[in-house]
Amino acid sequence: MSKHRSTRHRSRRRTPPHIIRNRIVAGLLAVGLISAIAAVFGAFRGDGGQVATPTPSVSKSISSSAAAASATPSPSPSEAVNVYAKTSPSDLAEVVRGHKPLVYVPNTLSNTVQVIDPATYQIVDRFRTGAEPHHVVPSWDLKTLFVNDTQGNDLIPIDPTTGKPGNKIPLEDPYNLYWTPDGKFGLVMAERFNRIDVVDPQSFQIDHSLPMPCNGVNHSDYDKDLEFFVASCEFSGHLVVIDKYATKVLKTIDLNPIQTEGATSAEEAYHGGGPKAGLDRGSSAMPQDVRLTPNGKYFLACDMLRNGVWVIDAATTEYVKFIQTGKGAHSVYPSRDSKRLFVSNRDEGSISVLDAETLEILAKWTIPGGGSPDMGGLTADGKELWLSGRYHSEVYVFDTETGALKHRIRTEAGSHGLVVWPQPGRFSLGHTGNMR
Repeated sequence: MSKHRSTRHRSRRRTPPHIIRNRIVAGLLAVGLISAIAAVFGAFRGDGGQVATPTPSVSKSISSSAAAASATPSPSPSEAVNVYAKTSPSDLAEVVRGHKPLVYVPNTLSNTVQVIDPATYQIVDRFRTGAEPHHVVPSWDLKTLFVNDTQGNDLIPIDPTTGKPGNKIPLEDPYNLYWTPDGKFGLVMAERFNRIDVVDPQSFQIDHSLPMPCNGVNHSDYDKDLEFFVASCEFSGHLVVIDKYATKVLKTIDLNPIQTEGATSAEEAYHGGGPKAGLDRGSSAMPQDVRLTPNGKYFLACDMLRNGVWVIDAATTEYVKFIQTGKGAHSVYPSRDSKRLFVSNRDEGSISVLDAETLEILAKWTIPGGGSPDMGGLTADGKELWLSGRYHSEVYVFDTETGALKHRIRTEAGSHGLVVWPQPGRFSLGHTGNMR
């Protein structure tokens, strides 16, 4: 019983309505006054009574957008979560319905993009790029595709209605490209400079940059509520948790001290050539692609040195477990029905199929004669998984029901982050089609 209430017997006579109304008004005014005082003091003091540390200065548009996001009601815990619910075959956005169905393959060693017709599996076009194109990335609004010329320091826009490239856009070190969930900013993974450049998505002018506490930032994904993201640092063996607009690093997860079975030794990596030779001395992990599970519970990070997938609790951002999938685990893609996850094992030429809910390994598809499956994506209907063959100058097409290798298409040297287009979804978060 509240200390303000008397224990004496109360009269059963009803209080007049005008008195009740006046008491309610007075109570509301008191609560409002207390809240206002708390807000004033909260502006000067952080948690534990310490003076709050200001965040880096960014565009004014961030604060208003963040306020709007915080006003969005969270789903009920009883509701089944599927973060990819709007990426089913029936969810092609109106804006992409006029786009040509094509597959764009960037060749990092040949400095070209080759264009494949997915109906005939034939190369139908080719154009030159700048130096070392690594990924082809759909824009947030799905209207443009961007070739990331890493060493060429530019983006090449592609008009998906024609399949033709436009004029180069200067941009320093765009190894990979992502977007904030509201499309206000692009997130440039400037890998060789160990920073994320936050840019205007139209002009690509830098709004602000976020230095990384680790080496080789390159892949990321957002949580289910689209409030923060986890990025991988390939060469130092770390994952970093970053706020929505990349103004601050919230947490660094050091994977190196964690023991796992079946890992490739760091010494073997140093002398093996390729990206592994860039591993920092003292590091023993090499995280790559990052993807949220359909139920929103876990971030998965492929590791091509530990040869499997790290499982990180999305609510606490704590390490949960490690799943050994195969040598050179590199990328992960959800099936169209969100029931399975496809993990490419680049160094052994296989694909591991995981149950999206339990994360148990259901099957392993092996490329006959070997291969190097890298990055790619599913067709809009989900019936095929297309992956580049990084070190074999080819592209693989798998039947997602049977696991059979349907086609093996020869390309120029260094095929990497291909995109299958169009893709279903409301908007793109970047990479080779991380759609929501």
